[in-house]
Amino acid sequence: MWIRQPSNIISKILSPAVQVWLRSQLDRVETLQMKIQGSDRQILGGYIPNILLNSKGAVYQGLHLSQAEITGENIRINIGQIIKGKPLQLLEAIQVWGEVQLTETDLQASLTSSLLGDAFRELLIALLDYQEIEEPEKILDNYELTWQEVTLKESTFTLQGLAVENEVSNQLIIEAKLQLISSQSLRVIPIKIQGLPEFNICRLEELELELGSDVVIDALSLADNQLFCRAQLLIRP
Repeated sequence: MWIRQPSNIISKILSPAVQVWLRSQLDRVETLQMKIQGSDRQILGGYIPNILLNSKGAVYQGLHLSQAEITGENIRINIGQIIKGKPLQLLEAIQVWGEVQLTETDLQASLTSSLLGDAFRELLIALLDYQEIEEPEKILDNYELTWQEVTLKESTFTLQGLAVENEVSNQLIIEAKLQLISSQSLRVIPIKIQGLPEFNICRLEELELELGSDVVIDALSLADNQLFCRAQLLIRP
């Protein structure tokens, strides 16, 4: 009696095509390996059970990543439109598991990226808001912020930059410890904050940041010259 094994020809054909699409979404990548797992019947039905992705030296929207390993499961895509040459689209939210490693050099090279700039701005807003300073967003709108250097040490990060208002420059420094206190919240413990007049009256108290229900962090560590994060993320269409 012959037992017919499920065919996976389509996954082998689709993998290089998706890899080309992924490369087009990146500014640069040194190595990119991807594997689509699923039978022909599943994929032709628009369902991909599993995708494995491994990249080194990737740059996404100016953010440099030394190494990333990502797994996505239960993915539903617009396969009918893809066959007709249309762009790939997610039809449902998917759960993604990943490990990301960033070195101090990566972060330094990423300082001009909008992704990192927005994250640093949100940190400043959170610090000002926690000190009960009114309208922190409007306060920051008065400044032109330029980030110049980031330093990573054991459980500690230091950000340095310039805050310019009316052609007057102030050296901006934020030094703090970063701790994972639950899968969806971080603790920031300020050590030193200076550069904006509003910070002159700040109390250096710890701040808890809620990450929301779409993020689950399993591990987060800061060491000399590197940051490591293992997390789950819900990606919505």
